[in-house]
Amino acid sequence: MGDAIVTSAEAMEAAALPKRHEAHCTAPPPRAGQPVSLTSKPVAQKSPAEWAHERLVLYIQAFEAQLDNEHEVAMGFTGADAGVLRIEGMGFFDPDMVTFYGSDASGAKTQLVQHVSQLNVMLRALPKAPKAAEPVRIGFRLARALEDEAS
Repeated sequence: MGDAIVTSAEAMEAAALPKRHEAHCTAPPPRAGQPVSLTSKPVAQKSPAEWAHERLVLYIQAFEAQLDNEHEVAMGFTGADAGVLRIEGMGFFDPDMVTFYGSDASGAKTQLVQHVSQLNVMLRALPKAPKAAEPVRIGFRLARALEDEAS
């Protein structure tokens, strides 16, 4: 273990903090910072939907950090031929529903509502809209909304 002396309060606090681990064959992608609400509210006080939503925001941010100026984040559907959804919004409905808002490849308005026990998200890079000067970075907007809600 180690020779460091840890108080019981420090041990309980460390056990409550979110843990994350990744391994990559190549250089790891950049990680986004944690939104304020990930650390300001104990995990035990969050619903499964809220906790899943906040962690998805982090994954979207990190994925977007790897994209060039010609691509935006989208979500591919696994297990179906439904195509992809360009993520334009995301939310949750306590205690256990997560929802994604956006548009499909044809531009049709699309919404996915999913139970947290069935959550399975594949992030994909899609070319940005041809008329858009800059790609939309939804991950940073989602994180800002979490920070605004926490304050």
